[in-house]
Amino acid sequence: MIEVDSGPDALVPISKAQVRSARRLHHRKGRQSAGEFLVEGTQAVREALANPDEVRLLIVDDPDRHGELVALADGIPLVVADRNEISQLAETVMSQGVFAVVRDTAARLEDLTPEPKLVVICAEVRDPGNAGTVIRCADAFGADAVILTRGSVERTNPKTVRASVGSIFHLPVVSGPDAAQAISWAHDQGLQVFAADAGGRILDEMSRSELARPTAWVLGNEAWGLPDEVIDLVDEVVSIPMWGRAESLNLSTAAAVCLYTSASAQRHEIP
Repeated sequence: MIEVDSGPDALVPISKAQVRSARRLHHRKGRQSAGEFLVEGTQAVREALANPDEVRLLIVDDPDRHGELVALADGIPLVVADRNEISQLAETVMSQGVFAVVRDTAARLEDLTPEPKLVVICAEVRDPGNAGTVIRCADAFGADAVILTRGSVERTNPKTVRASVGSIFHLPVVSGPDAAQAISWAHDQGLQVFAADAGGRILDEMSRSELARPTAWVLGNEAWGLPDEVIDLVDEVVSIPMWGRAESLNLSTAAAVCLYTSASAQRHEIP
């Protein structure tokens, strides 16, 4: 766990112990041990600070340059890091010089809002950039939750957090259930479950009333897609039509298309 000064909220240099503790959060074992994760970047840190009780520490390179975030961090321990310390913490080439250490308060299936309308299930999605972008898309289109099944990248992976651009703090992201558990939960909530995969029913040939029903979209691994045992559990396989010469769509792009289509139909549903 990050060690923080329990005294007044004076602006102080980051300690070597705090740098070491924050660096450990780059690794899964360190995050699990501390129960915390590291957030990098202005927008993501701003969204984290919307829940100040969950933020353990704010780290900046220049308090004046990040004055807005410093103001939002009222009562949160604040430390200043120099260029060398920032380079040890950063995972980007051009760091924005601001980080937050945040408590990991993971959601569970039983914690999710009852009667959801739109959910994404990522089945063994292992690329952190894709997972983070799917979370961002789910947030943008008003989804109720994202579920990362067992074998998927962690929701607190630094690249996942960064790719979500703060959306990880806007909606529940559940990690850990296997695909069968996630799909069973979706069915129990009254959701129709569609697998986004090749060889299925064409998305733009489906009726708006059908797409407007409460829906869970299942997205498969970037390399091998969805295995047969998962396909057998869903209600229908749905394919995105492509009229150009591209062989396939990136996972997060496919997620954006499916989520937009469902969200648009749900918003325009005739009462």
